[in-house]
Amino acid sequence: MKAIIPVAGAGTKLRPHTHTQPKALIPLAGKPLLDFIIDPLYQAGIEEFIFITGHLGEKIRAYIEQKYPHLRSHFVHQTEREGVGHAVWLAREWVQHDEILIMLGDTICECDYRAIIQARQNVLGVKKVDDPRDFGVAEIDEAQQRIVHVEEKPQIPTTNTALVGVYKIIDTDALFDCLTYHVQHNVRSHDEIQLTDAIECMIQKGISFVPFKVTVWFDCGRKDKLLESNATLLKKRNPVPVREDMVENSIIVQPVSIAEGCRIKDSIVGPNVTIGEHTFVHRCIIQHSIIGAFSQLKEVVLADSLIGSDAHIKGFSQHLNIGDNTEIDFA
Repeated sequence: MKAIIPVAGAGTKLRPHTHTQPKALIPLAGKPLLDFIIDPLYQAGIEEFIFITGHLGEKIRAYIEQKYPHLRSHFVHQTEREGVGHAVWLAREWVQHDEILIMLGDTICECDYRAIIQARQNVLGVKKVDDPRDFGVAEIDEAQQRIVHVEEKPQIPTTNTALVGVYKIIDTDALFDCLTYHVQHNVRSHDEIQLTDAIECMIQKGISFVPFKVTVWFDCGRKDKLLESNATLLKKRNPVPVREDMVENSIIVQPVSIAEGCRIKDSIVGPNVTIGEHTFVHRCIIQHSIIGAFSQLKEVVLADSLIGSDAHIKGFSQHLNIGDNTEIDFA
């Protein structure tokens, strides 16, 4: 079993942060988003990973090689962003005829990956959503518990069952046959070569897919969803005490994640706040926010904010969305 992780997207919905930081390395609850994808797959028994990189791919490779040297990691560069289907197609030489588990690089799912891996069928992770128009969707024959149709971002959905970005494929030759046809004939939906379309191609050929219903799913492609995921993940873990030598005359409201080397002075921090390493916070009130590493915040009030690394902010604000290497003085 091999895992394919497409992380080549430019993360346009998270700009300006993704100008300098890959979306997969944005911190959530004290660790990069990518860790929440790799760790459960490794714990479930997968040791070989194929990362499809693009925008800032060298940062992802450097991080993987440093943090996960025990993995058998391969890196494939997607020069042009042609869609997830195209990204998976680029991994065909590394896959050969092995079974694969595809996990989208901005998706966190809490589910039984061992059960998915051990299934002797093609499996698609699904979950009911309020508005399925931003996702791939799956029509399910409930009586036979099989998927009869999939479609990418339908404007008039016939179902509210979304594909959550987890795909276990045992018929890999058929998948790559469909993807090759779509690439060679430029078959596109929403101007991209879609993995969903290749799966529909397989279904039309009579290949069976079964649904795996996921109860906890974080789609981290937008700022609001990223902050919501951060809050939920912080609440789910046991509170981590903040070291006394990092806090002076301040109130910490759990849950929070405050990294090593931070200094919190004359401030109120929390709840639902993640702060990267070596960040200095002075006379601030911060809640429901993510703050990058090596930043300095002085005399600001922040809520529902996403602040990049090496940012310097002084003054007063309520809602911010600024990227790395930024300096703002509201005084």
